[in-house]
Amino acid sequence: MFVLIFVAGVLLAHFYLWHRLVRQTTGPGRLRKSLTWGLAGLLAVLVTTFAGTRMGLESWVAWPGYIWLAVMFYLVVILAVLEIPRAVVAAFLRRAGRRERAPEAAPEPVAVLAGTAGLEEAASVEAAFVGAGAASGGMSRRLFLGRATAAVAGVSALGTVGYGMSSALGDPVIERVKVALPKLDSRLSGLRFAVVSDIHLGPLTGIGHTERIVRMINGLEADVVAIVGDLVDGSVAQLGALAKPLKSLESRYGAFFVTGNHEYFAPEGPGEWVEELGELGVRSLRNERVEIRHQGAVLDLAGVNDVGGTSVGDGPDFTKALGGRDAGQSTVLLAHQPIQVSEAARHGVDLQLSGHTHGGQIAPFNLVVGLQQPVVSGLATIDGVQVYVSRGAGFWGPPVRVGAPPEITMLELHS
Repeated sequence: MFVLIFVAGVLLAHFYLWHRLVRQTTGPGRLRKSLTWGLAGLLAVLVTTFAGTRMGLESWVAWPGYIWLAVMFYLVVILAVLEIPRAVVAAFLRRAGRRERAPEAAPEPVAVLAGTAGLEEAASVEAAFVGAGAASGGMSRRLFLGRATAAVAGVSALGTVGYGMSSALGDPVIERVKVALPKLDSRLSGLRFAVVSDIHLGPLTGIGHTERIVRMINGLEADVVAIVGDLVDGSVAQLGALAKPLKSLESRYGAFFVTGNHEYFAPEGPGEWVEELGELGVRSLRNERVEIRHQGAVLDLAGVNDVGGTSVGDGPDFTKALGGRDAGQSTVLLAHQPIQVSEAARHGVDLQLSGHTHGGQIAPFNLVVGLQQPVVSGLATIDGVQVYVSRGAGFWGPPVRVGAPPEITMLELHS
């Protein structure tokens, strides 16, 4: 169903762009045909990119395909926003054209032309004058408006995508957040978590993406590193080399990982990645918990599988992860999707660390994400549980982030 909706949306978007950027900016002829074939070619590149994702070929087509996806999205959004002002300007130009063509006063009788020849000459002059007015006032105005709208949309879309690429491919922002937990033992006050989610290792990121994230996390000198799902977009065979820098992660009590929905997209499921991460020194919390002992006090750190694993019998099990614990100890839960907080609240969790949303990644998608998840980004309280949602350090699909820069979070607990 998702694939069908996505394909229908892409086809409709391309038809809309053809209507606004080709049909309404050109007349019949060679230029219109060339632009039509060019737009069809971009659609083919986009299809090839998504097909290549399943075939391991996307490394050589992913850049143009995904960039066009972002440009296409913003062209549609900007043109849609311009529809109302465009309609207003078109109505004004039509009204101005009618005023220009309307006679200002009744013509005086003219007696200089005589006979049939004079009448024919007068009629031809009048027809030429009206025809010229229609050509200059009607068609040219529509053409000018279509081209002006296309130019504004094109420049705006390209500028937005260019800015978004510099944000997505640049250094993540370090967000420093302090969270007060009422039940937290005072000896645990000051315990620091380096939280990172949605790294999305893939062919567009390269090993430099992982190395940069590891370097920035190590610079925080955290007590615990929490990787909250969607680490990869592919198999160990494809992307194992990109994960190698994770072996250099530094923290006092270790690095921990929980699955995201993308870990279940691989044909072999998350099992191979769990093993690979174990060899790199990153422990996966698979519906389980560990105790973090700090200055003589204990914090429960739990992790549950993503809801995406439910369909393959590998979903979240809160009872297994949180059952039988000391209710007097504070609990921090790693759960990829914020929506899992409802179940966390029923098990007495104090703080949930999540990702998944990317903060919307490209505005105005943040408004859509808010319809599906209780928190889009940042710290909030849901059903009595504090939830921190990271915008993620990577990107999915287009290497573009607008209004949601990548982040790594230094989260500090306080009593």
